[in-house]
Amino acid sequence: MGVTRGSHARPEPEAPAPRDRSAAVRRAWRIGTPVVILVCGGLMAVSAVNSHGTDLRPGRYTDMASLAQSERDRYQRLENRVTDLNDQVDRLTKAVPDAEVRRYQRKVANLEDPAGLTPRSGPGISVTLSDAPTEMINDTDLDPNLLVVHQQDIQAVVNALWKGGATAVTIAGKRIISTTGIKCSGSTVQLQGVPYPQPYTIKAVGDPTTLSAALEGDTYLQIYRQQAADPRIGIGWKEQVEDAVTAPAYDGLLALHYAQPITAG
Repeated sequence: MGVTRGSHARPEPEAPAPRDRSAAVRRAWRIGTPVVILVCGGLMAVSAVNSHGTDLRPGRYTDMASLAQSERDRYQRLENRVTDLNDQVDRLTKAVPDAEVRRYQRKVANLEDPAGLTPRSGPGISVTLSDAPTEMINDTDLDPNLLVVHQQDIQAVVNALWKGGATAVTIAGKRIISTTGIKCSGSTVQLQGVPYPQPYTIKAVGDPTTLSAALEGDTYLQIYRQQAADPRIGIGWKEQVEDAVTAPAYDGLLALHYAQPITAG
């Protein structure tokens, strides 16, 4: 009998037995859950170390004034700690029964007042600088830099007051000395690294007439005052004679760092 090619039937392959997935899922959870917890804990630890106790989410601050206040509070805590340590050093130094040490103590005491380390009070003058109103800043074709107070504006007032014979100067109630650093940081001004928002009030102890004449005669401040009088700009200038100005002693850092030339060996 003949055979037709390809006419015979092929056997059907057997279906694979169903796999038990529940055991594999349980095994994955037993291994994966501790790993995820460990990674999350590590990230939280790294965040805590990097933040040094501060907020890593700056978006929580609604404005620069809040941020400046937070930084000032932190600086104040550190400053109080420095004051306590300095008091301890002074007490221990005074307890040393040595004539040479006492001689240097008297010399230091004589230099404290000219260095700004003792409080001063008396008649004087105050100058308040402020940015233009926010609505003017947001709705103007002028250069925005004309509408805000800069570090050079504050420095110009301070320099004019020194030139006018001021015996003590404060900014935002803080005593400043010849080494005080003033610089801009965003929309705030920093004094010795601490941010202060506007308006900036500068006060000086001295003869009010002489101080006012020094402010009026300063070329840089003449331009500032012209811009303050321009209604299109609107930056603030308020000058006022004070019967009693109190300038506390300078309580910032006194350590100085400077470069030294390298001598040829």
